[in-house]
Amino acid sequence: MASRIVTVFGATGTQGASVVNAILKDGAFTPRAITRNPTSEAALKLAEGEPRGQSITNYFEPSIFPGNPTGEIEQGKNLIDAAKEAGVKFFVFSSLPSMSRISAGKYTQARHFDNKEAIDAYLRSSGMANASIQLGGFFENFWMWVWLHLGATQSSKSISFNLLKKTDTGYNIAIQKFDRAAVHNWTWVTRDVRTSVLALLKNYDDPAKKVSGKVYPVITICITYPALAEMVGKTLEVEVTFSTPETSGMKELDEMFACQSEFASEFFKGIPIPNPELVELGAEFSSIDEFMETEVKSRYAHIL
Repeated sequence: MASRIVTVFGATGTQGASVVNAILKDGAFTPRAITRNPTSEAALKLAEGEPRGQSITNYFEPSIFPGNPTGEIEQGKNLIDAAKEAGVKFFVFSSLPSMSRISAGKYTQARHFDNKEAIDAYLRSSGMANASIQLGGFFENFWMWVWLHLGATQSSKSISFNLLKKTDTGYNIAIQKFDRAAVHNWTWVTRDVRTSVLALLKNYDDPAKKVSGKVYPVITICITYPALAEMVGKTLEVEVTFSTPETSGMKELDEMFACQSEFASEFFKGIPIPNPELVELGAEFSSIDEFMETEVKSRYAHIL
């Protein structure tokens, strides 16, 4: 019997690449990797067997940001319509909760959150078997850079998430508008997304598992920034501080962090960590201690 095909959009991105890698390693499915730019460096490395990457819809794509804020919704709907027309049996979407909804209209500029929830609703109404995952902040943002196109009147620029900024005595983590006592949800994407999506793919067609139509938060840990800084400091044996600048220079990012800080308890409310539904389906979650040892120490200890 031929292996079932899993088509992964955004296969050159952090999420997509982790899923492609998981499928290749597991062997139960055949991956089909889709990327917007097949001649990009990441796509060429993917063809050579080094998948890595970006997400299924991209609010910050030049054709969308900043002049077409609902363009991401069009992306998502087009993907869903095409999948339904092609007879796709199961659709997994990487979603986010709406900040406009969570804040009762106080925060409306973090459209990449609102758009994802709108696409999610469209997916559930499509008639296809489906599931959505929702992630916290990427632990990969410790070292990632993102290239943003800022429109015809502004130059494109790279935004450094690169959370650990070197200081004279160690490092500083600077997150604008984030209260020191507020918790933040984090996801180790390359570890926990791949195992969660694979678990959904392997169980969606079992009626007893009741996978379809659900939203599954994939969260590795929920922690305050000062506590996170303390953990990094212990791992690297240096001083790691936390500061809260007034702005990042982008209203979307400023509102994103302001909303997450003020309404921290409303994100993924009531879902234990790790998500017991995903664990029951066979997903295996990593720990922050493992992340500190395998990623933070290996990437930063040698430059102190």
